[in-house]
Amino acid sequence: MTFDQVASLAVLATVVAALIWGKLRSDVVALSGAAALLALGVVRPVEAQAAFASPALIALASLFVIAHAMEVSGLLGAVIRWAVRLCKRLGGAGLWLIIGLCGAASAFLNNTPIVVLAAPVVRDVATSLRLPPQRFLIPLSYVTILGGSCTLIGTSTNLLVNDMARSAGQPTFNLFDVTPVALIIAAAGGIYLLLVAPRLLRAQDGADPVDLAEAVEDASGVSDSVGDPTVFLDDRPLDLKRGLAALGVFLGVVITAALGVAPIAATAFTGAVILILGRVISADQAYRGLRPEILILIAGMVVVGLSLELSGLAAAATSALTGVVQALGPHGAMVLLYGATLLLTEILSNAAVAVLVTPIAVALAESLGVSPQPFIVSVMMAGSAAFATPFGYQTNVLVYEIGRYSYMDFVRVGLPLNLITWVVAAFAIPAFFPF
Repeated sequence: MTFDQVASLAVLATVVAALIWGKLRSDVVALSGAAALLALGVVRPVEAQAAFASPALIALASLFVIAHAMEVSGLLGAVIRWAVRLCKRLGGAGLWLIIGLCGAASAFLNNTPIVVLAAPVVRDVATSLRLPPQRFLIPLSYVTILGGSCTLIGTSTNLLVNDMARSAGQPTFNLFDVTPVALIIAAAGGIYLLLVAPRLLRAQDGADPVDLAEAVEDASGVSDSVGDPTVFLDDRPLDLKRGLAALGVFLGVVITAALGVAPIAATAFTGAVILILGRVISADQAYRGLRPEILILIAGMVVVGLSLELSGLAAAATSALTGVVQALGPHGAMVLLYGATLLLTEILSNAAVAVLVTPIAVALAESLGVSPQPFIVSVMMAGSAAFATPFGYQTNVLVYEIGRYSYMDFVRVGLPLNLITWVVAAFAIPAFFPF
C-alpha cells in the first residue's frame, strides 16, 4: 500500500470509530478528518474546496432556507392543524391519513420539522380517541423516512449520493428519476406498518407524558440531524401572505428542476435569493435556517470519501470484492451492496455512508462491466433505511421519547421493515434501472 492509501485508511478508521463512539459532534469529527487529510497531503486544497462548493451542498443549503421560510410563516403548522381537523372525525383511519400526508410532505421537505409538529398532535388525537399512541408514533417516523426517499430532494442522502456519483463521472439523476422505485418500496413498507406493526407495538399504560421540548432536546445530538430541531418548537401564527409566497417559490423551484430547465442547485439557490429579496424571509432568518451542522458534516465527509478515490483505496477494495461477488453476478452483487449499506446506516450517519459507499458502488459496477445506476440507487434507498434502532435517525429519537418506547420496540418493528424493503428493492431497482 502507498502512503496515501495508508493515511486514507487510518483517517477513515478514526472517523468511523469516532462516529460510532458518539461522544463528539459528527460535524466536528468529519471536519477533523478532512483537516488531517489536507495536512497529510492526501487531498489537495483545490480538491477540498470543490467538496465544500459541491452542487449537493448548494442545493441543500438553499432548500433549507426555502423550507425555513415556510416554517417561520406558520404555513407548515397551519397545514398540519388543518389536516387534524379534517381527519379527526375519521378516528383511527384519520390518524393513518395524517401519517400518510406527512410521508407525502417528506418527499419535498425535511422530515424533522414535520415530525416535531405532527408527533404531539398524533399522540393527543390518539389519546382522545382512546387509542394507544404507540401504535402510530413509530409508523409516523418510518413513513416520513420512506417518503423522503421518493425524490432527489426529499433527503440529503439522495442529493449527496447523486453528487458523489457525478464526481465519479456518472450522469446525474433528475428530480423524480428514483420516484418509481422509492414509491414501490414505500408502499410495501406502508402496508406492513398499517397491518402488522400495530400488533407488534404494546401500549405503555401509565407512562408519564413527555414534554416535546425534552424530546427535541434529546434528538438534537443525533448524527443524522439536519440542524437543531428546537427551532421548530415555537408555535408560529400563520402569516398567509408570506406562507403562500414561500410555497409559490418552492413549487417554482420543484417544477423548474423537474422540467430540466436548470439543475436543482441553481433553481433552489435562485428561489432562496428571491425569498430574501422579496422580504418573505429576512437575511438573518435565512442564515438561521441554513443548518450549518449538516452542511459541514457533509462537506467534511465528502473530503474523506474523496481521499478513498484519489489514493486508489476504493479501487483496491473493489478489486478485492470483485473476486468474491463475481460468482453472484450483477444482481447478487447489488443485493449484497444494499445489505452492507443497510447495516452501515444503522451504525453511521447517512452522510458518512453515502460518501463512503458510493465510490465503491460505482467501481464495483464498472468492474463487473454493468451500468452503475442500479448500484447507485441501491445506496440511495438503503442509505436512508435506518429503522432497526431508535438512534439511527433523528425522527426516531423524537418519537422514541414522546411515545415512551423501549429500545426493543424499534428492533421488533424496524428489523422486519428493513428486510421487507431490502427484498422489495432487490426486485424493484433492476426493473427500472437495468444492468
